[in-house]
Amino acid sequence: MANKKKPKEKTNYKVIAENRRARYDYAIDEDLEVGIILQGSEVKSLRIGQSNIAESYASVDDGELWLTNAYIAPYEAAMFPHEPRAKRKLLVRQRELTKMAIATQREGMTLVPLVMYFNDKGMVKLKIATAKGKKNHDKRATEAKRDWGRQQQRLLRHGE
Repeated sequence: MANKKKPKEKTNYKVIAENRRARYDYAIDEDLEVGIILQGSEVKSLRIGQSNIAESYASVDDGELWLTNAYIAPYEAAMFPHEPRAKRKLLVRQRELTKMAIATQREGMTLVPLVMYFNDKGMVKLKIATAKGKKNHDKRATEAKRDWGRQQQRLLRHGE
């Protein structure tokens, strides 16, 4: 019998930027952790927490995965400064890349960044998801469900 190792849980990571609106605007299908190619001044800026991925998106261009419109503030003490909204290359396995390319072309899905973080080894990682845009009635249903959950918690707390 072969011993299969269980995947280790990601418990020790520091969130840099989070796209909170993504779960409201999109129906998340599948998420994936990817690496990102950065310059030294970009990493320094991320370490002091100056970034935003709320308006960014990922796309497959010429067989490569790119993060577009992500904001990383310029680092003041940098000898060679970087462009704040530059297009940044994402690192992903070829199999996952083709799966994402097929999903975005055929199924009408989009690639949305959910969270940018430092993993337990100190590397910058990005969690992206294949998602489909929600219609207004879907957003209202999600909001009503969330409100009902809050109301239930209040009733349970005050009922005891």
